[in-house]
Amino acid sequence: MTKNAYEQAGVNIAAGEEIIEGLKQAIGEQGPHILNGIGNFAGCYQLSEDQLDDPALVAGADGVGTKVLLAAQTGKVESLGQDLVAMCVNDLLAQGALPLFFLDYLAFSHLESDQTAAILKGILKACQAQSIPLLGGETAEMPGLYQDQHFDLAGFAVGLAAKSNLLNSAMVSEGDYLIGLPSTGLHSNGYSLVRKILFTDHHYQFDDHLPGIARPLIEELLEPTRLYGNVIRPLLQKRLLNGIAHITGGGLLENVPRMLQPNQQAEIKLASWPKPAIFKVLTKLGKLSQTDRYQTFNMGIGMVLTVSPQQYQQVKDELDCQKEPYFKIGQVKRRPENAPAVVLLGAD
Repeated sequence: MTKNAYEQAGVNIAAGEEIIEGLKQAIGEQGPHILNGIGNFAGCYQLSEDQLDDPALVAGADGVGTKVLLAAQTGKVESLGQDLVAMCVNDLLAQGALPLFFLDYLAFSHLESDQTAAILKGILKACQAQSIPLLGGETAEMPGLYQDQHFDLAGFAVGLAAKSNLLNSAMVSEGDYLIGLPSTGLHSNGYSLVRKILFTDHHYQFDDHLPGIARPLIEELLEPTRLYGNVIRPLLQKRLLNGIAHITGGGLLENVPRMLQPNQQAEIKLASWPKPAIFKVLTKLGKLSQTDRYQTFNMGIGMVLTVSPQQYQQVKDELDCQKEPYFKIGQVKRRPENAPAVVLLGAD
């Protein structure tokens, strides 16, 4: 079959349409709030009266960063879908909002059907695991803008909360406990430093085994970001939390202060949770200072919850009921003048 002019320029419209048709079939029925399906000019979501109690819409956008380079090199791209959903949806939770829907933007140098379908499959799987409709998105093929085999991803999530239920720093009090929920490893942050340490400076291979890590290195590095929605949802619905910090770029040192007042300080006890082996390896190989590692990586904590002492037992009971691991990692204190917003106590 003769290629049309656009295909000759490097854009395969037919392949994109085929992928969208496959996605439509995989999505199936999405519930009464969704007024149209994938493939329209825009997705439509209908709010119902039971959702409109002084409503506030909360929106966020994020990406996966240079983790996509490792996935592209190996062809193992499906896990990036969960990364993309988690990076956006976890941010909504940190504001006290429950996600309504998710959209994606995928940009490629050349659209490869299997690769694109795998990423979309990962996105849809993550959305379905959290009962979040995939409302729409865009798949762009842009030869000349991206290098061959290179691509980028962006996600967009919208959530809803009653205005009175939104989390803000005024809710956090001195004496509140800091509860850490474990990460699944690196999540999606710090990969420029990770790639420099492991592959530029020390020339490791993807199938190497590093100390304390049972699986091949690339499997450890591509472990997807945790989705915390099902854990956090009942805590928000019962109004048991005063604040949430999603530990992404900037690590504990930069993200925990985002839920505190200027005169408050987080005291974090470093021995209060186990550090996954990948962080110990990177610290040793990269000769990373304490500031380097706690300002770049999550160090094994993906979410930090702020809980009043009076509600701690309820939070503990809820997490125990879910069989969710957690760690009491510190407490909110008054911040002395000119002192840092986070103090790391002890050795890790």
